[in-house]
Amino acid sequence: MPKSKRNKVVSLTKAKKKDRQWKEGLITQVRNCAEEFPSVCLFRYHNMRNELFKDLREQLKDSSRFIMGSNKVLQVALGKTPADELRTNLSLLAAKLAGQVGLLFTRMSKDEVVAALEEVHEEDFARAGSAAGQEFRLAAGPLSNAAGPLPHTL
Repeated sequence: MPKSKRNKVVSLTKAKKKDRQWKEGLITQVRNCAEEFPSVCLFRYHNMRNELFKDLREQLKDSSRFIMGSNKVLQVALGKTPADELRTNLSLLAAKLAGQVGLLFTRMSKDEVVAALEEVHEEDFARAGSAAGQEFRLAAGPLSNAAGPLPHTL
């Protein structure tokens, strides 16, 4: 019997899926960086802004390389088992890839990396799901300002 044409799922997005070629490119990029740079750091981020990250990448581009991507693909690139790993103990790092993380390949010392990452902090507007920075309370009853009670429609 021929397939029904009624129950087709139609994707309305114009974004292309990341295919095998893209994943293989990320794997080779990680392996090249692992050979080129002596140190690898794992960093976690939360609510990261693109502009701040661009500035950090520009600041460290001479001595470091940031790589972010699918955690599973990064695990394959680093090696999931000691037999698969490119350098010693990279499989231990691959086991810690979970959540919103990225890899920083660098020639800098640990103290320099920590100092560079800690100085990148900027207060920014809140996004959905973030906790309030200050606590405030409103008393029960009508609200008023200097000109009198606030109108019920603004």
